[in-house]
Amino acid sequence: MRILLATIGTRGDVQPYLALAVGLASAGHAVAFATCERYSPWIRRFGLTPLPLDDSLLTLLESPAGRLLIGQLDSVWGGITAAASVLRDVRPMNERLVADAWAASEAWQPDVIVYHPKLFCMPAIAARRGVQAVLAPLVPMQVATGDVPFWGMPRVPLGRAYNRATWQIVEALTQLGTRGYLRRWRQQHDRDGRSRESSPSRVRRGVPVSVLHGYSGAVSPRPSDWPAHAHVSGYWFLDDAVGSDGSAWQPTPALQQFLERGPAPVYIGFGSMAGANPTATTQLILRAVARAGVRAVLARGWGGLVQHDTLPAAVFVVDEAPHAWLFPRMAAVVHHGGAGTTAAGVRAGCPTLICPFGLDQPFWGHRIAALGAGPAPLPQKRLTAESLADSLTTLVTHTPYRTIARRLASAIGDEEGVATAVRIIEALHMAASREPAPVRSA
Repeated sequence: MRILLATIGTRGDVQPYLALAVGLASAGHAVAFATCERYSPWIRRFGLTPLPLDDSLLTLLESPAGRLLIGQLDSVWGGITAAASVLRDVRPMNERLVADAWAASEAWQPDVIVYHPKLFCMPAIAARRGVQAVLAPLVPMQVATGDVPFWGMPRVPLGRAYNRATWQIVEALTQLGTRGYLRRWRQQHDRDGRSRESSPSRVRRGVPVSVLHGYSGAVSPRPSDWPAHAHVSGYWFLDDAVGSDGSAWQPTPALQQFLERGPAPVYIGFGSMAGANPTATTQLILRAVARAGVRAVLARGWGGLVQHDTLPAAVFVVDEAPHAWLFPRMAAVVHHGGAGTTAAGVRAGCPTLICPFGLDQPFWGHRIAALGAGPAPLPQKRLTAESLADSLTTLVTHTPYRTIARRLASAIGDEEGVATAVRIIEALHMAASREPAPVRSA
């Protein structure tokens, strides 16, 4: 098979797909990886073909407007308001993204396209090319269920009909927001109308896109009413200790010495989620660590925290460290609740405290708490030195958190997420190859 994987965003949006790409290549498939150009050295390190996609999304998130945008993402409606505030920037960004995604498909000529939900144009591109599309989200977001409402929607006791309606509302808003981009792309590249019936969730009328969820069923169980085209494979982990610039990563002697000269510290980092004032957040964390009396490794990440002029002996700051190496050496982890960071924490058997900004992060925070692997999430809007210190104390002293986290780690290891996902993709392609081509009406 010739497979095109496509994703954009921060490292957390890229690394799981890179793990899947490596697994597919190891199984003998020809794999190209379409993503932001800045990740090309990282991709080449694994012998894969990088294909560039517009990286304006990263530029936007790094800007002051992007930081304000992140602060509004604590609900679906907040996200809609935030999106409207940057619509002028987003429109040309999406136009370029659609053009680059088409160019990547032209360059690679794939049999199967596996894509992140941000690449909303991929079902239409797959339909135009007459190949299979597989949507690969890292969080449940595209397949409706009556079991629970869509994350970010109010949880009210109105039953299964309400729960299912929340997913359908989000789907309708997604289609509304992407319709114009797809229409303009079709005018240029699909004049015979092969993709006209496609949408972000359908490849042709009545035929849903196959959905392959890259997370653990032990952390978020499969809903009871999901259809057969929805799959859960387990997490996709990339174990090679490589920086995002493609270079091999090694801990500094100073980090090694810090880890060896005292009890296991707590990891604290918010990745790319900078918030409005990273300096104030860093000072708040230092006060909380001192108040709780714990040792800590602070990860600066991509602007989430900043370097402080003077640090107590109990605190060490790192710019970057692969979670697969660092987390097993931690007593517990505190982070924003990105899907990848959450996965790395539970895989390492670490008690976890999630301090979400928005999007799917509160969902993962509530899942961790529901499973008993950590305390209730502490949203960024309620983060104070006192509240964080109290949560840190509970996190490291409540023994059941670690017991349950270790049990989760064992279940996740048994899933073999990448190998399972490879088998699912192969089976989906074989099944599609046996189907007759759809007949288009005149």
